[in-house]
Amino acid sequence: MTLRFRSCTYSYSHRRRRPPVLADLSYELPPGLTILLGPNGAGKSTLLRLAAAVARPRSGDITLGGLTAPTKAYRRAIAWMPQTITAAPALTVREYVAYVGWLKGMSRRDAWDRALESLRRVELTDRAEQRTGRLSGGQLRRLGVAAALVHGARVLLLDEPTAGMDPHQRRVFRDTLGELAGEVRILMSTHDVADLAEDADHVTVLIEGRIRQTGDVPAFLAHGPRGAPPGRAAEAAYTALLTGPERRH
Repeated sequence: MTLRFRSCTYSYSHRRRRPPVLADLSYELPPGLTILLGPNGAGKSTLLRLAAAVARPRSGDITLGGLTAPTKAYRRAIAWMPQTITAAPALTVREYVAYVGWLKGMSRRDAWDRALESLRRVELTDRAEQRTGRLSGGQLRRLGVAAALVHGARVLLLDEPTAGMDPHQRRVFRDTLGELAGEVRILMSTHDVADLAEDADHVTVLIEGRIRQTGDVPAFLAHGPRGAPPGRAAEAAYTALLTGPERRH
């Protein structure tokens, strides 16, 4: 099932003097793990909120296969993890994931059974009976992914999920995403090109509400100058896209 934006425009205000956050945006999410890059204020979080049907565009439409946002069937096929994951101190890790599944329309029994499987996928089964308030920041992020996956979503939307993680936590989290990318389409926003690592399949760069570049990783890296050090190639390509002339996609 392919997530598609067709000519979507979104503004926080109807005043014409303020430019839209997203302007006539058309986009198709490819299979695998896609990194969504862009500076602060580029519209990354807005794009994810629209894809999650948390917000609606002023014009255009968003579809997933034969489903159209914001129908209930569409929302059930989409999983969204916002920037902040808040622990529920009264709930265990398994109860938290099961509760989210119930909110998505699952029966209590199915949500409870599927919660354990979702925790296994993010390597948190050993924490299933622990209170969520005792989890580390990196564990809370993985809990957010488990909660997003419990209802069998086909698309996973992640908003700055590695913010605040130490290098080890980032590595564990990216390993988890790498395993999931063969099963669901993942769109992960970030402003840190280090999140590309060797794990991403595709890169989309959003600048001032417009897509400046989208394609596989080699196509993204090709924007950088020749001779860039291997460890700085992604940073060089991103800088070139930020400062270079706009190209239509």
